[in-house]
Amino acid sequence: MTHPSETPPSLSVTLTSHGAALAEESGITQLLAHARLAEAAGVDRLLFTDHVVMGEHTDRYPWGPFPFAPDTPWLEPLTLISALATATSRIRFSTKILIAPLRPAPLLAKTLATLDVIAGGRIEVGVSTGWQREELDASGVDWDRRGQILTDTMAACRVLWSDGPASFRSASFCFDRIWCRPRPLQAGGIPIWFAGSLHARNLDRICRLGDGWIPAPYAPIEPFRRDVARLREAVVRADRDPDRIGIQGDLDARVGGDGRPDLRASLEAVPEWARAGATTVNVVLSLFGGPRHAARCFEILAEEWPRQLARI
Repeated sequence: MTHPSETPPSLSVTLTSHGAALAEESGITQLLAHARLAEAAGVDRLLFTDHVVMGEHTDRYPWGPFPFAPDTPWLEPLTLISALATATSRIRFSTKILIAPLRPAPLLAKTLATLDVIAGGRIEVGVSTGWQREELDASGVDWDRRGQILTDTMAACRVLWSDGPASFRSASFCFDRIWCRPRPLQAGGIPIWFAGSLHARNLDRICRLGDGWIPAPYAPIEPFRRDVARLREAVVRADRDPDRIGIQGDLDARVGGDGRPDLRASLEAVPEWARAGATTVNVVLSLFGGPRHAARCFEILAEEWPRQLARI
């Protein structure tokens, strides 16, 4: 299978936005520096993760052992992006993922639109329900209805970003004849990426409301390839252009000769991910040494990314 759109994938990088050091002033200075380094290295998108609160039951993390203690500081991603956007001029910003049901739809629509204005039209958002019940319980979100709330929240954002006055009715909430301004600078509103497996409800969300899909972290290539085909077929049935749906592939860490994760070796998998259907390849910085090694990682990306694109 060739890359579906015959367009080379973009380069995304997930910056580390959690940890005790980043809750200090020096940590924010470091993140600003890393955003500038990423832009200079040719990175297309910076991604940030989200936790508002954390409960004790991190053992319920569905993708293996959760690598952080419950009291680890997590910077709120949309607030962080507002700072980084003013320190850059080209690079785009998104989340992987934002737990959208924790934020009321009108507030989320307003926040994202404001960010898009601040950033000059460079904002995207990756959303999901989250995996930890305590986090939703703390905000009064019904765990059993989290999927419906996610769908209704993002559908309401679409309406609020359109011509006013906006009216919306759903199983989760309703509003009638209201305005939410400013509107995003991007025509059509903020691009929305839905995360998670391609069960029927998520396929429907992507086809009706989405601009992209974020699979489970570090999905194996063969199941990913089959899921891309399923998604593209569903998008065609929904009378949309599948080449306009983004698909994210997470680059897993390969070990080098010294037994440590090797970014150059890991990047050798980029052509395979592109041929499998990834429209963006995501490098999670923490897999390759985290903030202390960020400058060297960006040097390697600047050198290696063009070479890997040439191999597709």
